[in-house]
Amino acid sequence: ATKNAWALPGGKIAVYTGIFPMAKNEAGLAAIMGHEVVHALAQHGGERMSQGLVAQLGMTAAAIVLSTQGTNPALGELAMQAMGIGVQAGVLLPFSRKHESEADYIGVLLAADAGYDPREAIHIWERMAASSQGAPPEFLSTHPAHETRIADLTSWMPEALEIYNQTPKAPVSELPMITPPPSQKSALKTGARFR
Repeated sequence: ATKNAWALPGGKIAVYTGIFPMAKNEAGLAAIMGHEVVHALAQHGGERMSQGLVAQLGMTAAAIVLSTQGTNPALGELAMQAMGIGVQAGVLLPFSRKHESEADYIGVLLAADAGYDPREAIHIWERMAASSQGAPPEFLSTHPAHETRIADLTSWMPEALEIYNQTPKAPVSELPMITPPPSQKSALKTGARFR
């Protein structure tokens, strides 16, 4: 099952049920939803698309300059690949990680303000770290490393707990462990109905 949630430009948010074991309870889900709401409110998706377009324009301009300067085609191709890697690792990925950190910070404050224990956000990332293997180095990733997120959330916890302690508490229950439905093909064979 897919362990993910995401926000689209325009404010639509999707949560896969595969993330429920990581969230474990409503407070964990509130932390995840708070994170995604921040992406939607801050329009991070649109900002990423704009950054990608600017990077493409810059790369196109560089390609034009290289092609009009009589540069050896093989050398020009190598230069373009190096610039592409540089733009990705030096500009686009750090901005993406910045958006993720911003969403983690404001999202945990939103969850606390809604009456959900913000400490659950730390537990989510502890469970994510325990369940994942072979993650790429942080500098090559769109997201901060699990350990970075845990450290950041821990440093923000006094502020989040101050908000939480002044807020009426939301009732919290465990999330259901959802079994994926059978494939449509087997559902048709068995006559099962989905609601």
